[in-house]
Amino acid sequence: MLALGSGRASLARWTALAVAVLTFLLSLPLLSGFDAANPGMQFVEKHAWIPSFNIWYALGADGIAIALILLTTLVTVLTLIGAWTSIDKRVNQYVAAFLILEGVTVGIFAATDAMLFYVFFEAMLIPMFLIIGVWGGPRRIYAAVKFFLYTFLGSVFMLLALIYLYLKGGSFQIADLYALPLSMKEQTWLFFAFLIAFAVKVPMFPVHTWLPDAHVEAPTAGSVILAAIALKIGGYGLIRFNLPIVPDAGHEYAWVVITLSLIAVIYVGLVALVQDDMKKLIAYSSVSHMGFVTIGIFIAFGLVRDYGNLDGARLGLQGAMVQMISHGFVSGAMFSCVGVLYDRMHTRMIRDYGGVANVMPWFAVFFVLFGMANAGLPGTSGFVGEFMVILASFQKHPLIALAAASTLIIGAAYTLWLVRRVMYGEVANAHVAELKDINRREALVLGLFAAGVLALGVYPKPLTDLMEPSIAQLAMQLANSKL
Repeated sequence: MLALGSGRASLARWTALAVAVLTFLLSLPLLSGFDAANPGMQFVEKHAWIPSFNIWYALGADGIAIALILLTTLVTVLTLIGAWTSIDKRVNQYVAAFLILEGVTVGIFAATDAMLFYVFFEAMLIPMFLIIGVWGGPRRIYAAVKFFLYTFLGSVFMLLALIYLYLKGGSFQIADLYALPLSMKEQTWLFFAFLIAFAVKVPMFPVHTWLPDAHVEAPTAGSVILAAIALKIGGYGLIRFNLPIVPDAGHEYAWVVITLSLIAVIYVGLVALVQDDMKKLIAYSSVSHMGFVTIGIFIAFGLVRDYGNLDGARLGLQGAMVQMISHGFVSGAMFSCVGVLYDRMHTRMIRDYGGVANVMPWFAVFFVLFGMANAGLPGTSGFVGEFMVILASFQKHPLIALAAASTLIIGAAYTLWLVRRVMYGEVANAHVAELKDINRREALVLGLFAAGVLALGVYPKPLTDLMEPSIAQLAMQLANSKL
């Protein structure tokens, strides 16, 4: 029976990997067939779904969506390879949950019907809930329920907003919602409804508290997917809904989002400094780094409306998107590194390590590289997006840029503290001397993450060129008032 179970587990892993690799290969033609001069949706597919309510199964992708779809399909492959042996119970359900999660996430980024977007948005809760609740740590039920409640309750506001827009305009097509005339009062209510829904997912301060619990209790692969992909849905939702649908309310209340984002960048970064669990430290650093995404998105309002600075707005939006893609690589890599150590030592506590570089030199190379990227070292992807957002913020107000730039100091502090204690500190555990360096499977995963971090850090132009037409169109939409 054990042999049969092992065989089934191996078959499930290989089948899931084959499906994930095929999905990634099928996503690559999005790049080769993309028309860089066209800012609108391409690869459009549209079929009647619920005609009585004018709901369509409508899909499409622009440069922004393509970048996130490719990130999703690539990271899913790396996640399945990296967690190959970490789970040995209910393996077939485990890998199936990841494939379902990948499918609905791609659906979120590709949906051009708002109700279809909402269905995919809610559907992703189910596999993520199971991944945390079934294969997580000792407090997995608490973390899974907290994750589900926070996200589900936030999305109720989005559903109410979508129903209101449908009753007003008779359509759920996102493009139709962009053209719908709305008063300032209507925009205000809709702005905060969408903001609550997507702020939980980013997550923004103060609705971020579910994330550290979810990361700590989730298995390594769950943490990688959660950080590298799931958090990006919040930023994508803000770009797709808050900016073009309610541009006047966005301009009026951008200061609220920028203030909360700066609190996340500074305060949550300081919270990361006092963590003794590696996963929790990286989770708090994710909240801090995602604060740059929301700063870049909402700083664009002031630059366009107050200063007529269209180039500055585009820079902020580009910086936000680059930061999202970069965070996908860096955070995914950091959690993968924690998983490598946990598989060997079965502890995430920083105090249980020290001197790991002496026995795992190749692992130390990757860990230090990803740590430097997490701290925003020039030449890594972690620097590019943050630098673009800081430049755009400086054009709005130097104090905003100064506050945002403080993350370069705070991020370096908690990251270097982590690297020193784990890699080069005094050996606190005799078992550290028995550790084996990374194998070929782990080296492949970390090597591909490293390639993404360095490629985006040294030459981000292909990514920015891919997104530029859509970013430019979005900046123009911000400049047009609905009043």
